Amino acid sequence: MATNAQWTVIFEDKKVIKNHAEGASEGVGYVISDDSFWAQGKFSNIWAIQYGTANPSDTVEYRDDTPHSNWEDADLGDFTDFTSRWDSAHLAQLQSDWDNDNIEDETADDKIARLGARPTSYSS
Repeated sequence: MATNAQWTVIFEDKKVIKNHAEGASEGVGYVISDDSFWAQGKFSNIWAIQYGTANPSDTVEYRDDTPHSNWEDADLGDFTDFTSRWDSAHLAQLQSDWDNDNIEDETADDKIARLGARPTSYSS
């Protein structure tokens, strides 16, 4: 598998990982629970993807003995299919973290002053 990729997709786990996301020393991954997305025929033989790597010829790994290929040759569409799902999951996590970061007797204005406004969007 390629090394030092910006993104990793693990099909068996239905997981998308943004490697070294903001503030993270390791990748941040989310399970994307969208069975219709993962069940697309174009993904049927894909084991994993390493996207945004210095070695683009080793981006897509197959389940069988098909040689690894680059993203373009694999003809899997736009990689934003993965990043947009990760962004949605990450926004939900940021919102949950914000919602649950409470201090006893803190007012809403105090919380906003301490944490900033509740996140409403996220884009990689």
